[in-house]
Amino acid sequence: MAGQKAVILDADGVRRALTRIAFEIIEKNKGADHLLLAGIKTRGVYLAQRIAAKLGEVEGMAPPVLALDVTPWRDDKPRSSGSLPPLDPRIADATVILVDDVLYTGRTVRAAIEALAHSGRAGRIQLAVLVDRGHRELPIRPDYTGKNLPTSREERVSVRLTEVDGEDNVVILKHEYTKNDCR
Repeated sequence: MAGQKAVILDADGVRRALTRIAFEIIEKNKGADHLLLAGIKTRGVYLAQRIAAKLGEVEGMAPPVLALDVTPWRDDKPRSSGSLPPLDPRIADATVILVDDVLYTGRTVRAAIEALAHSGRAGRIQLAVLVDRGHRELPIRPDYTGKNLPTSREERVSVRLTEVDGEDNVVILKHEYTKNDCR
């Protein structure tokens, strides 16, 4: 049962984190040329659009944003080769920056890398996340992180964005234990 809520980032904190990520992307890639941002559906797409807009403000041209549905490549769902999305030629030789809201076990990012590989051979793949909460099951590490947030496995991180939820914030939902939960 979800209970206590702690606000980790408010709207200004989210904006500052995305601005910092954008500047780090520019620094690491020596500009925004040849970049493609691939936002992992759903919230990663909106974060990628915001980062692309900030890159456009600073560099004079915003990189394209691709909405990436990783569902067919998830390892926790049955696969059907007939449902794979078409190839996207923009991926070939681009520096693709995967964007997601929360990095947890790494399995969604693994699926995203597989989806990109299906679409073409990227020149490089980098990872940007708003929140890294740890607990990796795969050897995946973000290149750009808005907030490192040590959590327990019992906690849940909720990213809310204006485009989907009507507000911007990041909260931790803590499990409330009852007498019956204790074993």
